[in-house]
Amino acid sequence: MGIYERRIFPFILDKQMNKDNYKHERDSTLSNATGRILEIGFGTGLNLPHYPKHIKKIVALDINPGMNVKAQKRMLESGLNVEYHCLNSEMLPFETSSFDSVISTWTLCSIADLNSALSEIHRVLKPTGKFVFLEHGLAEEPGMQKLQYWMTPVQKIVGCGCHLNRKIDELIRQAGFQIENLERFIMDGASTPLASSMYRGVANPV
Repeated sequence: MGIYERRIFPFILDKQMNKDNYKHERDSTLSNATGRILEIGFGTGLNLPHYPKHIKKIVALDINPGMNVKAQKRMLESGLNVEYHCLNSEMLPFETSSFDSVISTWTLCSIADLNSALSEIHRVLKPTGKFVFLEHGLAEEPGMQKLQYWMTPVQKIVGCGCHLNRKIDELIRQAGFQIENLERFIMDGASTPLASSMYRGVANPV
């Protein structure tokens, strides 16, 4: 992992994802979090202020050690007990059926082996657990879809693996989840119009 990934990209990402429009969507999404929580793609810890008051501890992981500088400060400020791991999501070091909620916000776009990661999320969730997600992905409009496919190779470079063209709901269902509710919307003020098509939902392992 080079200087751009470890030092420059975390700064850019934190500045963009800390805007008010993203904060609003975090509040709406994280209200679904309950019980023992695993957050994948923890980043710089921007979700921490938005967890419901009854949440006292989360297990968090992120593959990029450069995110940890800002994340540590937010962990201390949050008052939450955060168990932090610097690792990817494709092979989770947790017991089967050990979490009530797995949280993913704007993370599934950049996981290299997404099928393996979703399989692992399914494994570590309790049978009654829920996968809470908020992601950007493939748009519904055909013209935008063409642009997303065309620009994804570039976006993967500047966005550290970010794909613009993943059909999030379909990939989650293919991993053995049943989507309890799904909201599709266009988010104003996204980093680019190509990443403004949102998927928010709760999925259950079946």
